[in-house]
Amino acid sequence: MSCAIGHDSAVPEDYLGVWQRTLLRLADGTEDRSTRVFWLQTGHSHADLRVPDPAPATPLAHAALAGFAGLTRVDGDRCQWHRFIDFHPDSPVDIGNMTFIHADEVHETALDNSYLEIWERLPASVGPVREQWLQAADNPRRRGCLLQAGDYFLFVADRPEPLAGADSLTSRLAGASAGEVTALLSCEFSLGRIRGASMPWEIQLSTLPGRAGKMLTAPGPDASDNWPDSVWAGLGALVPAGGWQTSPAPVLMPEESSL
Repeated sequence: MSCAIGHDSAVPEDYLGVWQRTLLRLADGTEDRSTRVFWLQTGHSHADLRVPDPAPATPLAHAALAGFAGLTRVDGDRCQWHRFIDFHPDSPVDIGNMTFIHADEVHETALDNSYLEIWERLPASVGPVREQWLQAADNPRRRGCLLQAGDYFLFVADRPEPLAGADSLTSRLAGASAGEVTALLSCEFSLGRIRGASMPWEIQLSTLPGRAGKMLTAPGPDASDNWPDSVWAGLGALVPAGGWQTSPAPVLMPEESSL
């Protein structure tokens, strides 16, 4: 009989906060410094948002967006991001070797040295962290989460019908009807500030067009651990028919947890 691995395996405190990628360098020398990439890490969970600059202008171009959320496992200098919600359903296993240059800069290299990513921690993200996972009341397969680090939050909501199978998002979008395209792109990753923006809980970057500049929720700057169930139920742009319910974090099986 297998057993689940959950909140007994916290990541080291050095990882906590919001990290912005400042450089991606591939083995062939190709570099990317323009894509806006943010990784929010709590004690167990992560969420990652990647938006090209400029943002995609057409539905098919939205395949250039990326985002994922799940559980993080750290073993020595090696880190693995287990994805439970993913904008791209065919993403490969995500493991990197991590080298801390100092407290607020970490370099991630591929196990095969095919890439280098440089991450810098945002000062306003240093502080208390919180993670709350969600489940659609009308569809237990649909997950969401709200992660917080310091003054930042990252809200994630899977598509109303989570994608299964190994087909890429690009291949699914090709030839899809307008309604199918909308459904395929209805996956929300919204990053923002809790108090340090022009309004409380202001979204500043999102996979969904038109979400930037909106409020995630209306209660104001109060800590989310004081929110009633009714607030959690209505989070996001694509609220489930029965609302969201708070739920335990997903779990890893032993065969998934080894690096």
